[in-house]
Amino acid sequence: MHPLLTVLAAGYGAAAGLLVPRAAYRLAVEPEEDRRATCPRGHLITGPARGWLGLARCPDGAGVPRGAEAALAAADGATPGTVPVPAPPVPAPCRAYGPARTAAPLVTAVACALLAAAAGPRPELAVWLLLAPVAVLLATVDAAVHRLPDVLTLPAAGAVAALLGAAALLPGHRGSWTGALLGGAALTAGYFVLFLIRPDGLGFGDVKLALTLGVVLGWYGWGVLFLGAFAGFLLGSVYGVGMIIVRRAGRKSALPFGPFMALGALLGLLLGAYGAG
Repeated sequence: MHPLLTVLAAGYGAAAGLLVPRAAYRLAVEPEEDRRATCPRGHLITGPARGWLGLARCPDGAGVPRGAEAALAAADGATPGTVPVPAPPVPAPCRAYGPARTAAPLVTAVACALLAAAAGPRPELAVWLLLAPVAVLLATVDAAVHRLPDVLTLPAAGAVAALLGAAALLPGHRGSWTGALLGGAALTAGYFVLFLIRPDGLGFGDVKLALTLGVVLGWYGWGVLFLGAFAGFLLGSVYGVGMIIVRRAGRKSALPFGPFMALGALLGLLLGAYGAG
């Protein structure tokens, strides 16, 4: 155990998790829709990285929605004796918006703390900590709109593979980069076969997410890969049966599977990291 490292990882996770709701709000749209560029009251979302980084709270909460500034200026500058242009109503201040505003920081903090406690100060821990908020973001979007955006799944797979390759060059690592690449290929192939068999029960986004998770789990070996994949299916099945029992879903209802894939991978990763210690 490394108490200080665990506490620092939890603090990092909480801070990173605070950034999840805004990005999730912008990404949680249907496939044919553009990503959201304004808050729920119409204010333009601004900030670092073109508005993608920041808290899910509008800094222009007491201002005027986009497109209304010109109308207000015309109203203020109207010539005396003429009928003034009616000013548009000023919206009420924006409250916090976005899904999982409380859960995202908490879940990310707990995940990062557990990963730090399991892996310790090994090179691969940096990769796990970088991936954790991305996984929470993907799970949040999938839970909201049942889709896993390509803008996250595909770059995540490449980044994780490259970073683990760098970690494999450093002393003190406890995994295999070759195993990670083979694990990514194997899990992706397995999910692709399942997608071909039941395209109505498994989305192609899940297949692309499997590439990242397979690389992560394969780092610690085939046993960890199998355990993490099995845990995801088990958790998803238990959730689905529970939803049917309480009559909130039917046998053919579409349920998000990404959150359970991520949670199963976390469980497998924790056991793999502990075992490698």
